[in-house]
Amino acid sequence: MKTWRISIALFGAAVLCGSAALAGEVNRVTIKTDETLNVGGKTLNPGTYKVEWDGSGPNVQVKMVQGKDTVATFPAQLQDQKVQNPSTAYGSTKDSDGTRSLTAIYVGGKREVLQLQSNAANPQQSANPGAK
Repeated sequence: MKTWRISIALFGAAVLCGSAALAGEVNRVTIKTDETLNVGGKTLNPGTYKVEWDGSGPNVQVKMVQGKDTVATFPAQLQDQKVQNPSTAYGSTKDSDGTRSLTAIYVGGKREVLQLQSNAANPQQSANPGAK
């Protein structure tokens, strides 16, 4: 009888933990930048970054990680596009001072785009493919 109660309690705990893990799902992609970018008040050097965001939108919190270090955190809007992105890529604008700012991250294989606000006065939009 005691073993049966313990088994039921363990089963219940496993179900609760499993549903909690699904509810807190984190979305991830990897991008490779070939230029220096400004994002969230930080400067990102060319390189490979893991991009993670919580939630399914529209407002999400984005974290960019290089190695084990979080290098930038910023808000974005998760938006759906009409067509699926063929690969993971990013968009940037050229600011009036000549620097480039990250404006969007396109999620490869999905119709999702993480849209950031641009601070550029006269943006020149470009999209760059990223690595998966």
